[in-house]
Amino acid sequence: MSREEPYSGQRQAAWYENWTDVPDSPWRDRPAPDYEYEYRTLTYERDGRIARITFNRPEKGNAITADTPVDLAHAVERADLDPRVHVIVVSGRGKGFCGGYDLEMFAEKGRAPDGPDEVSGTEVDPAVQAANHNPWGTWDPMLDYAMMSRFNRGFASLMHANKPTVAKLHGFAVAGGTDIALFSDQIICADDTKIGYPPTRVWGVPAAGMWAHRLGDQRAKRLLFTGDCISGKQAAEWGLAVESCPAEELDARTEALLERIARMPVNQLMMVKLALNSALHSQGVANSGMVSTVFDGISRHTREGYAFQLRAATVGFREAVRERDEPYGDHKR
Repeated sequence: MSREEPYSGQRQAAWYENWTDVPDSPWRDRPAPDYEYEYRTLTYERDGRIARITFNRPEKGNAITADTPVDLAHAVERADLDPRVHVIVVSGRGKGFCGGYDLEMFAEKGRAPDGPDEVSGTEVDPAVQAANHNPWGTWDPMLDYAMMSRFNRGFASLMHANKPTVAKLHGFAVAGGTDIALFSDQIICADDTKIGYPPTRVWGVPAAGMWAHRLGDQRAKRLLFTGDCISGKQAAEWGLAVESCPAEELDARTEALLERIARMPVNQLMMVKLALNSALHSQGVANSGMVSTVFDGISRHTREGYAFQLRAATVGFREAVRERDEPYGDHKR
């Protein structure tokens, strides 16, 4: 093949060919980057030009554990480095996308299995964090920050990935689950999805700090001053989601969006995302995350935060949440 042949203009719509398919591909004669890897909290699959990351703890509402940010960052990087992938979609198995952090082990149980493993004895060891949350002890805010900033870095991989990321929401995306969703480039959801951050009522501030960047100042404050949730339909009306639809149409509508994105050349997608993300960086998303993570830690060590923690330890986390939410009339709604 002559060097001029790939540029002869004889191949129809050659710009839609994948990096690995062009005649002079740098990946020619190289093996595909497929390998077995078992994640603890999610599954990964490449489907043509689409990488599918699916949270896989349906019996726990896909609640976030210490493994979640590590798994998510690894899977996103895996997709980002695969030249065949054009777009990454994140979703959840079971009744919802993600119900937030698995707080029972912190707020109620305060214990974790003994090691050795990757977590035990580290700054994210649940037993270590439980000791740091002792209402009668001394709270070290930087130990708290070391844990929560790690979660943020893992979730922010969706924003920092070179390729587009799409969050597909159904059922519920609440509390820490919104930290993940709001780092995605696009959100598509079912009309009846429950989206919000109820822990701002007590014991929490959204550590990712993305609400104002995604919704604007007033609407972000409207939700976080009350801990109220909105539906997927309202999220689309407010611009938080790019699209919403009846739940039974979500799969088809998501696939249609992914197909349109995946048709674009990889390098075009990367350039557009980097150009648009420059505006987010200019808005100070990194600083928002840092400040919000610090305040999230503080919120769990106020008089009110300790009252919630002790109540959860006494009567159970679910009962404490009921007492928190019932005055707002939206408990379990």
